[in-house]
Amino acid sequence: MSRNSSAVWLPRSRRSPAIARQRLSVLLSASPDGKRFLDSGLVVATELVTNAVLHGTPVGHLIYLALDVDPTRLRIEVHDARGDHLPAISAPGLDGETGRGLRLVDSLTKRWGCCPRRPVGKIVWGEVAA
Repeated sequence: MSRNSSAVWLPRSRRSPAIARQRLSVLLSASPDGKRFLDSGLVVATELVTNAVLHGTPVGHLIYLALDVDPTRLRIEVHDARGDHLPAISAPGLDGETGRGLRLVDSLTKRWGCCPRRPVGKIVWGEVAA
């Protein structure tokens, strides 16, 4: 792993989004011009990890967070154990308390997506561009 990358296993816990934000902040502060990705990256990391905690990780499994930054983009990957529960942008009602996270990810990233993770699960990723 380069000094422009970071990875960590996270518990299936409400604390995991905060851990992800802290890891991202440390990585970007050590990367030349990394801070330009900070605001959008914090939101994207929070949303992707929160979705993995709430929807993608069965009890007893961990979440893997991989971060990589270069001069043109920040890549955030969140690996979870449920390949059968794919992310989808929903249309929440005005009174709905959930369902807006992937809309935020979509608006803050240049591109994002999901792919299988072998032997089990999926990887949901997003790239914030400069």
